[in-house]
Amino acid sequence: MTSEGMAADQSTAQGRSSLMALAGKYLTFQLGGEEYGLEILKVREIIGMLDVTYVPQTAPFVRGVINLRGKVIPVIDLRRKFGLEHRDDDERTCTIVVEVQSGSGQRLLTGIVVDQVREVVNVRGEDIEPTPSFGSYMDTAYILGMAKVDSGVKILLDIDQVVGDSQLVLA
Repeated sequence: MTSEGMAADQSTAQGRSSLMALAGKYLTFQLGGEEYGLEILKVREIIGMLDVTYVPQTAPFVRGVINLRGKVIPVIDLRRKFGLEHRDDDERTCTIVVEVQSGSGQRLLTGIVVDQVREVVNVRGEDIEPTPSFGSYMDTAYILGMAKVDSGVKILLDIDQVVGDSQLVLA
């Protein structure tokens, strides 16, 4: 076998190993007709929609802040963040409170608004595929992988990338 072939095999094995490390429990939710998953260890709680206080000079995907038992936390609308069509909130719309790590290493609570929470699923490593390449049309840095669950595919999100590196305030 050539050195190029061996390097390719080693790279494939490392890629498969990193996907296997993603195995575990995920909270799944619906957004714009698609299902997504978050590592359950990042989820702090799921709450109904609370009154949101608008904060001026924030990014368009930031709904504002909420008071959650005395803690003020930012709330991000994932529909807006992902460029999906607007949809009015209904009785299934809820906020998932997640703990993310900022670029500076600080742990932060943030609320993300989703259309509907579905279930907690156990995803096996062998059921996770790498994120397909979408060319320059789509930033896939926030996607951990694609999980084949039952007869569908769930997009596994890196919530630290989605929320932690967001520019919440306009310059």
